[in-house]
Order: sequence, then C-alpha cells, then structure tokens
Amino acid sequence: MAMQSSVRHRPVPEPREVAASTAAACLFRGMSDPSRVAILRHLMLGEHNVAELTAHLGLAQSTVSKHLACLRDCGLVSSRPQGRASVFSLSHPDAVRRVFAAAEVLLAETGDAVVLCPVYGDRTTP
Repeated sequence: MAMQSSVRHRPVPEPREVAASTAAACLFRGMSDPSRVAILRHLMLGEHNVAELTAHLGLAQSTVSKHLACLRDCGLVSSRPQGRASVFSLSHPDAVRRVFAAAEVLLAETGDAVVLCPVYGDRTTP
C-alpha cells in the first residue's frame, strides 16, 4: 500500500513569466527613487540639461547626474551633446507618459495605502 504524501507541489512558473516579472521589477526599481521620478516627470515637459534640472528640482548637480546615469542605463533617458553640455530627454516619451498615467489611476484606487505602507511607504509622512 503506497503512502500518500501530504506535500503539495506548487506549479512551476513558465520561464517567460519569470523573465517578464524580473524585467518589470527591474523597471520599477529603476524608477523607485523620488528624485528619478521627479526627473522623469520634468523630462516629460521636454529636454533639459543638468543645470536646468538642478535648478528646477532643487537637487545637487551630483545627485541629478547620478540619477540621470541610472535612468540612461535603464534605457529610460537618452542624451545628446549640445555645446559643452549634454541635453537629456525621455527615450520613450509616450510609454513613460502612459506609465505615469496608469500610476495615477492606481494611486487613486489605493488611496493612502501605498504612502502608508509600513514596508515601502513614505517614512516622512506623519
């Protein structure tokens, strides 16, 4: 008489599902810093150089440069030389606008839950 195992086997996800989930997580991680979000939102208005972004966002030049490098490495931002400076723009402006529009819809649905989340929420909110 065979013994039945009480261990349940979980379904194994398809490799492409794992790859898609990993890629999405990488995208969201690339956008996970408030400074990077501010830079992306400002670049939705048009191209800017580091000095313009620094002045508009109130961030240090080194901070803006560091975050622009991250966004460029993620394929979200591109640059072109203009004189002695570089001008930055969104690599895929329509797609970035759609992501932010979808985020606004989702934030409206979740209310304060995201901001108040004990793990990922805004720790500066009282």
